[in-house]
Amino acid sequence: MKAARWLTGLAIVLGCATYSAAGAQQYPDKPVRIIAPTAAGSAPDIITRLIADRLGRQWGHQVIVENRPGGNGIIGMNALTRADPDGYTLAMFHAAAAVTTPFLYQAAKFDIERDTEVVATLAYTPMMLVTTPGTPYRSVADLIAAAKGGEASDLVIGSPTRGSIPNLSVYLIGQLGGREFRQVSFSGTSQALQALIKGDIPVYIDGVAPLVPLVRAGKLVPVAMSADRTLPGFEGIPLVKDTLPGMVTLGWFAVFAPKGTPALVLDTLNAAINKALQESEVQSRLADLGTFVMPLSRTQASAFVHDEKGKWGGVIATAQVKAE
Repeated sequence: MKAARWLTGLAIVLGCATYSAAGAQQYPDKPVRIIAPTAAGSAPDIITRLIADRLGRQWGHQVIVENRPGGNGIIGMNALTRADPDGYTLAMFHAAAAVTTPFLYQAAKFDIERDTEVVATLAYTPMMLVTTPGTPYRSVADLIAAAKGGEASDLVIGSPTRGSIPNLSVYLIGQLGGREFRQVSFSGTSQALQALIKGDIPVYIDGVAPLVPLVRAGKLVPVAMSADRTLPGFEGIPLVKDTLPGMVTLGWFAVFAPKGTPALVLDTLNAAINKALQESEVQSRLADLGTFVMPLSRTQASAFVHDEKGKWGGVIATAQVKAE
């Protein structure tokens, strides 16, 4: 809900970010490792490798991406928190791994604020609610009205894995709208989209990337987006927050370092990453993944993660969400 506040500063940061590393000129003087807690070829991995390549070009040192998938991000997080806090081991986590996993899985013993330093935010993607042309749902208000019967309602909203940001977004819509939505979670996006197009479920929510081609083909109809503003290429799609003020939910990607990493090193990293995010080619490649650059200062990024942790922790507790 406070995500919108931090997005308003993007244009300012884009305009004034510079790579100034006063007092940290010696960093880095050897290869840097970035842990990616997902499999090679996944969207988070692609984003990590894109940024790693740009950092390597800036520094003249190799930036190595090490894939540590599994455990809903727990394996990658454990590897990061056990590393020396010298700036030579970093990790890129998506929102769910960073701020929802600790609330959902007993095996997750980490606290993102206690155990890491926020280096920089990279990119974000809003959620999109979609339906098929034959349903009557064309707005968030329609969904809220249809859900008035609770478990007796015919409305079912599909989402990816239970505990994912899209899944939790539906709980938040229900909490803000005073309704309880029936949900069904799928193990994969392709399975969910097949169910939606076949009519097994009437509404689905996910990040925008897998949905846009089907919307453009006329197979799906957008109901609303969870962004804080109308985004380029998505003009005409209603925003959830226009019906439910404060309802902004994002999937996001950010870089973290072990707790205790020197501030000058963190500042150097933040400036270098924000410089990379100013490149038009980087912005274009991120847009191809359905994401938008999110270059915040280190202070802004830390506050953003803090707010996200509090928001999703509250949603999970209120809805009593349990991981499958």
